[in-house]
Parts: sequence; C-alpha cells; structure tokens
Amino acid sequence: MAVTTPPSTPDYVRVRSTASAESGKNLLDVKALKMHFPLTQGIIFQRQVGAVRAVDGIDFFVEKGETLGLVGESGCGKSTTGRAILQLYKPTAGEVKFDGIELTKLGGEQMRKMRRRMQMIFQDPYASLNPRMTVGNIIGEPLEVHSLAKGREKTERVQELLRVVGLNPYFTNRYPHEF
Repeated sequence: MAVTTPPSTPDYVRVRSTASAESGKNLLDVKALKMHFPLTQGIIFQRQVGAVRAVDGIDFFVEKGETLGLVGESGCGKSTTGRAILQLYKPTAGEVKFDGIELTKLGGEQMRKMRRRMQMIFQDPYASLNPRMTVGNIIGEPLEVHSLAKGREKTERVQELLRVVGLNPYFTNRYPHEF
C-alpha cells in the first residue's frame, strides 16, 4: 500500500492576551488528529491501493480569548485541518473538543448547531490581504482590534511573528504584492 505525505507539517503561531492566559480553559483541543484520503484503483471495482496522509497526528489547543494562526507551505494540510475540526471531513482518527464537547461524536443536527459557534477563514490569496496595507499593518491590526498590543509592543510583536514564520522583520514595510 502506497502512502503519500504532505510537503511538511503545518506550524502554528499563538497570540494570547493576558486574560486568556489567566483563564486556563481551552476553547479548542485537538489531539492526534489524522486525515487520510484513500487512493483507489479501478473504475467499476474500486480497491484502495494507498492513502494520502494530509494530516498525520497534529496536536494543539486554543484558549478562550486567544488567536491561533496555522501557517505552512502549500499542500501541508492547513485547510484540511480546519475542515476536519469543523467535521466537514470525517477525521481518520483523533479527538476534537470545542468548549469541552467532543465534536467527532456529534450527529448531523448537533454538529450543525455547533458550527454556528465556529468559523473557518478559507484561503483566497487575492481576497485575504488588503493591497493598500503594509504587511506590518495587516499583521498588527488584529493585535490592536482585540486590545492585545499597541504602539511599540505591537511593532515588536509583529516583528517577532514574522521571524517565527521565517520572514525578515524588515518586511513589515512591504506591501503584499512586493513578495
């Protein structure tokens, strides 16, 4: 049986306010999440000949009041992870708890009600980034909107986040089209 893995495992960037760090309660808990897609052969009598391991055992959590950005190269499983969390794809294995409720055990109607409390921002590179804002402004805006950082602290946090994802902090003054 052939097994294909994504280019690399997605990484995450955590931004938390002091209020969320003090609460200690996780809003989302993801443990050993796996999403494998079968590779089949044959037109009439299909049989599984392998699997694509789109997500293979990812663990993370999000506390209440916290923002988590999942980052990685194209094809590494970011969107698949989001879809598996929302149960748009049935995970191959793992646990997904939202506010203490195990989502993988919910039926259709229960899951539809639960999805009203969640949101996934799907990737669209042409609609995602405002071409009139610098990278620093784009990254810093949610920090300010959610009262996580202002002024010098915001600037330092933006530079730190750029370093975490492998970009030079000098890029804060660039526009999206300049990459």
